[in-house]
Amino acid sequence: MSETAAQPGLRILSAGPGVTLQDAGRHGLLRFGVTGAGPMDPLAFALANRVAQVPEGAAALEISMGGVELEAVEAPVTVALVGGAFRITLDGQPVPSACRLTLEVGQKLAVRAGTTGAWCYLAPCGAIDIPPTLGSLSTHARSGLGGLKGRALMAGDLLPLAGGHVLPGGTMELAAPVLNRPGEIIRVMLGPQDDYFNAAEIAAFLAGPWTVSVRSDRMAYFLDGTPLTHAGGFNIVSDGIAHGAIQVPGEGFPVVLMGDRQPTGGYPKIANVIGADLGRIAQLRPGATFRFAAVTAEEAIAARRAEAAALTDGWTLTPLVRTHLTSEFLFGCRLIDGWVDAFAEG
Repeated sequence: MSETAAQPGLRILSAGPGVTLQDAGRHGLLRFGVTGAGPMDPLAFALANRVAQVPEGAAALEISMGGVELEAVEAPVTVALVGGAFRITLDGQPVPSACRLTLEVGQKLAVRAGTTGAWCYLAPCGAIDIPPTLGSLSTHARSGLGGLKGRALMAGDLLPLAGGHVLPGGTMELAAPVLNRPGEIIRVMLGPQDDYFNAAEIAAFLAGPWTVSVRSDRMAYFLDGTPLTHAGGFNIVSDGIAHGAIQVPGEGFPVVLMGDRQPTGGYPKIANVIGADLGRIAQLRPGATFRFAAVTAEEAIAARRAEAAALTDGWTLTPLVRTHLTSEFLFGCRLIDGWVDAFAEG
């Protein structure tokens, strides 16, 4: 893509592996063998776009634990950051891991892995102005589809922006209780091929514990633990794979299919992670240990409805109060008799 000097945008200064562009996904093409891609953590992705005041399915940067550093070009750009507890700095100064801020030209924003979480979403105020592939900007690197040249982002890439770029209010901290999602229990609905396992094996599947393998990626989370035994073989006629489907291949170790899952598969699926917990399991890092819990369809629907309600009115933005006072900041304040009259960013 040629760089347009006059167009505002974001320039990638450095990027670890697995930093890609993702929108809501490439839908309606599974029957042609085209994977949907899309965000690993749909909730954090959707909330980032809400905070940035762009359409819910608009493209955002999905940042892996490898991290990213970027800058605004030509004009300031407001961005929202939502996801795991990543370490975020603006010109070296820390900001909250969930926030909205305006990146001025010349400033550098760095997002690095923090205490918890595997994915962070950076949603810019303004549409990422790159032609879609098959109706979507979602990157599926294995097939070279979507995003920027069908690959992960790298140093030197420019992401041009169209539409509005700056929101008022300065740096704002995001409070969203719905993002507090401990990963010790992941809820599933059993089936559709749970009849390939006897009652003792299903109980063992639910009891676990399971550990996320270092082999895990955007396609699948491989689980380590005590292998399961199939009651009557492990091959089925290949059928569709949903986001969160849990296959059990011949060796008996469950595999949770994620954002870049294949369209079809021929191993029995013992269960499927419910929609409300897709982000919960996605944010688990390799080495994390958890258990599954079976729920009913009614419970799964109720969880999705609660999540949708939280996206609407379950979060707030408040001006960031500085706790780290630099000399530059203090020199810009009016100090009277030892009192500082400006602690909040405006």
